[in-house]
Amino acid sequence: MPSKKALSLTAMAAALALGLTACGSDGGGGGGEGDPLQFGYIFPETGDLSFLGPPQITAARYALQEINDAGGVLGQELPEVLTGDEAGDAAQAGDAADRLIGQDVDAVLGAAASGMTMAIIDRITDAEVVQCSGSNTAPNLSTYDDGGYYFRTAPSDLLQGPVLAETIVGDGHQDVAIAYRADDYGEGLGNATAEALEASGASVVAQESYDPNGTNFDAVVQAISNAEPDAVVLVSFEEGVQVMTGLIESGIGADQMYSADGMNDETLAEKVDPNDLGTVSGFKGTAPGVDNPEFEEGITEFDPELEVFQYAPQVYDCAIAIALAAESAGSTDPAVFVEDMTAITSGDQECSGFAECRDLLADGQTIDYQGASGPLDFDENGDVSVASIMIYGYDDEGAHSALDFVQTTP
Repeated sequence: MPSKKALSLTAMAAALALGLTACGSDGGGGGGEGDPLQFGYIFPETGDLSFLGPPQITAARYALQEINDAGGVLGQELPEVLTGDEAGDAAQAGDAADRLIGQDVDAVLGAAASGMTMAIIDRITDAEVVQCSGSNTAPNLSTYDDGGYYFRTAPSDLLQGPVLAETIVGDGHQDVAIAYRADDYGEGLGNATAEALEASGASVVAQESYDPNGTNFDAVVQAISNAEPDAVVLVSFEEGVQVMTGLIESGIGADQMYSADGMNDETLAEKVDPNDLGTVSGFKGTAPGVDNPEFEEGITEFDPELEVFQYAPQVYDCAIAIALAAESAGSTDPAVFVEDMTAITSGDQECSGFAECRDLLADGQTIDYQGASGPLDFDENGDVSVASIMIYGYDDEGAHSALDFVQTTP
């Protein structure tokens, strides 16, 4: 039964016809069949999620350097990655996508935020350009009609929600309130967490949405406080700091609060109370994350100034997987190598890193790429089938640390 990742016969025929007749053009959004593989990215260089930009941008460049150090893709060095800023703004993200498509990219890394991907996915996939995000987690992206061109190396919130719920219940909480931003990310993770909490025997005493673009969050703070929960989940980005400080003022302690990847910020303590960093003591959350010291050592050597690694392994895996798919297909045409994206994560020979996997392909082997973020095993929706979730927390001095790592599957 064909999946949403399978190209239709019509699309395949059109791609073949273009490949035969375009004289230097391919069936996808990139350059000619013999042209070097061209990457572009759309990451948050400014805006609410700008703290996610540096690790993702560095990871993309780190992966491309590794590929070029190994001789490039199909014997051709990759050109410098083309850039785009999603900036937390759908219109600006759309302009960035249009610009990259106009520059004949073969693959787009990003966007970082699920909402920004929803704003640009049609532009990218309709142009038959492969898109891979290392940080999109909204569940509705699994079944989105993307023509087979969208993949992600971050797990769906349907996997993260149960880990967050288990953490809350494991800490002894039973009456939980959820405040979530009214967008794809907030609704997806908020609902997944609520369902998992109730399945664990806890009660969801309030589930309140708020406008993430608002400037006053008193209403959601009051509604949560009135529900008298013993724990609160904040499915938030940077605006969650205002919600959190309001809840603290209402008498709810940081050690009763939990969040996810959107608030996994090493500078959170300074933002909540720069005069008392211990205010955030006991605050916990979950985020896709892996315990991979070797990768962190390598990317730190590449960029000694990088201090935060959130989603860096996942973005690196997007780039390496795309490069290996092109090697496997013998083509830098996205309409051709997209067919090998799943295959390079489900073959017979396990391998890691571009050079090792590329050499196995050259020897006629099928490969099972083991990523820096773990085994990918792309499914028919372009989702990873195995996920590693980090549980993070803050101590009495406001210092952030990883408390545990949990492996989870659907």
